Amino acid sequence: MRKPLFEGAGVAIITPFKNDEVDLEKLGELIEFQIDNGTRCIVICGTTGEASTMPDAEHIATVKFAVDAVRGRIPVIAGAGSNDTKHAIYLSKALQDTGADGLLSVTPYYNKTTQSGLIAHFKAIAEAVDLPIILYNVPSRTNLNIMPTTLGELSKVENIVGVKECNLEQVAENVNCCEKDFVIYSGEDANVLPLMIWGGMGVISVMANLIPKDTQDMCAKFLAGDYAGAREISLKTIDLVKALFCEVSPIPTKEAMNQLGMEVGDCRLPLVEISPAGRETVRKALRKYGLLSGD
Repeated sequence: MRKPLFEGAGVAIITPFKNDEVDLEKLGELIEFQIDNGTRCIVICGTTGEASTMPDAEHIATVKFAVDAVRGRIPVIAGAGSNDTKHAIYLSKALQDTGADGLLSVTPYYNKTTQSGLIAHFKAIAEAVDLPIILYNVPSRTNLNIMPTTLGELSKVENIVGVKECNLEQVAENVNCCEKDFVIYSGEDANVLPLMIWGGMGVISVMANLIPKDTQDMCAKFLAGDYAGAREISLKTIDLVKALFCEVSPIPTKEAMNQLGMEVGDCRLPLVEISPAGRETVRKALRKYGLLSGD
């Protein structure tokens, strides 16, 4: 039986920038904040980490920094996807060499492919590395869905161990199609508990950048059978989650962190500064949650 890379809440951690360079000192602080508050996994250089704007050398160096900073205390999963299979293989191998514990591999975007192409793409990556791989199915960004039967086929590959699933409608079918030891994580903070009802193991979370303890506690309570406790936390997060996605992610998340004095910098182009309306939406949500004082 394959063991899950983690159970509960992993953070899709932002990448802090300063003078258009990765602010490694700040990243180290954020990693300690996550570990101190119970996060079970660091997912570095994913979508929330703006990996699509990071050249390979910077991407690899940032993952290496995270691995060294974590020092084996919790798993580090490195974003390694590409819409070019050769590039995905190159990046996956390089990130394996950093000492990362696993890889997150997104579906090909823009050029897309067929379901048969998805199987060929992910199998080629899996054959090139020894690390466990979590697939990332996010049709809202890639315009390509991993169908349940396709996921079932991929779940038979020994080192393809799970999926970060953003398509809630097919989660139950995924469970029916996949191997019993294949793990499903929510890719949407708003859908964590519905997904876990069908057998999911937790979440790779954006809101955990701000509320890591609550995110992990919600998952832990559910896994322990305290459904009322998990539900209470989930309901409390609703307005905050809506605010964190009021504009293209991670724009609102970085704005929220900056409003809380965490000084993580801005996003890289083509992501731009949050609008005045978005800024106020974030501020109101932070106040309502009790993270920010004020009227």
